[in-house]
Amino acid sequence: MSDLGHVLVLAGGLSYEREVSLRSGRRVSEALRAVGIPVETRDTDASLVPSVLADPPDAVFVTLHGGAGEDGAIRSVLELLSVPYVGADPDACRVAFDKPTAKAVVRSFGLRTPESVTLPKETFHDLGASAVLDRIVERLGLPLFVKPSRGGSALGASMVRTAQELPSAMVGCFAYGDTALIERYIEGVEISVSVVDLGEGPVALPPVEIVPDAGVYDYASRYTAGHTEFFAPARLSPEVAEACAEMAVTAHTALGLRDVSRTDLIVDEAGLPYFLEVNVAPGMTETSLLPMAVEAAGDDLGTLCQALLERAAARHSD
Repeated sequence: MSDLGHVLVLAGGLSYEREVSLRSGRRVSEALRAVGIPVETRDTDASLVPSVLADPPDAVFVTLHGGAGEDGAIRSVLELLSVPYVGADPDACRVAFDKPTAKAVVRSFGLRTPESVTLPKETFHDLGASAVLDRIVERLGLPLFVKPSRGGSALGASMVRTAQELPSAMVGCFAYGDTALIERYIEGVEISVSVVDLGEGPVALPPVEIVPDAGVYDYASRYTAGHTEFFAPARLSPEVAEACAEMAVTAHTALGLRDVSRTDLIVDEAGLPYFLEVNVAPGMTETSLLPMAVEAAGDDLGTLCQALLERAAARHSD
């Protein structure tokens, strides 16, 4: 029997990823109820703090994506309320959520990551868009991948195969954030590796291979059933699969994460994995990658979520 008598799942929020977050929250709540854990699901509105103060939960599972859900803000509030929660602390979230910063940190730990340029919107305009973009193509070559420096679900992200496509890609990116990360695109196999730590150190779950019908793993490919084919475990050689697992565990450790994370990689034609980004609040929807990895490992999502909540509660009581 679990000691968890009151679990709170946070879902929704006001980021661009609100709908995805609501779906993740429903999936986690259903999985926990299936293993007998009482669950309350709440949005992050003005009633949250009074509610938590009036009836403190034993632990909180954060399924907020983007914005306050992953930049440490909501977790800072939970810390102020002395409420235990699953996942990384606010400081680690702030570092991991900013993609250029996270890339710099993992690079210092020896991880391979695509060459890139980070460009705030103000610089893009002040120095002359055309001149700056010409230098980016000259420096990084083509194709490129453009995405907001903060955020997820591929919102504002796009592939650039010709120099003529870059200006519109930048405009689309700036619609979702004030800073763009422009990376050299690595042709290869997209891989996601989830990492969990139940108290004995971080362990990588089986890698998931992502094969989108559209060729690019965009928002529709991520959240529309049938638009992407997944292989769990990924169709990798044992050596490459191990290299991907090691990269994900190293990223989790280097960034100071805890409990659970998901690292996105791309494996080039030579079998070399490249770190792309890390997620401190992995999606939990029907088409999300962490639940697929859990199933591939022969585990149950509800049981895992329960264990993570119990670990958070125990950490708080120590």
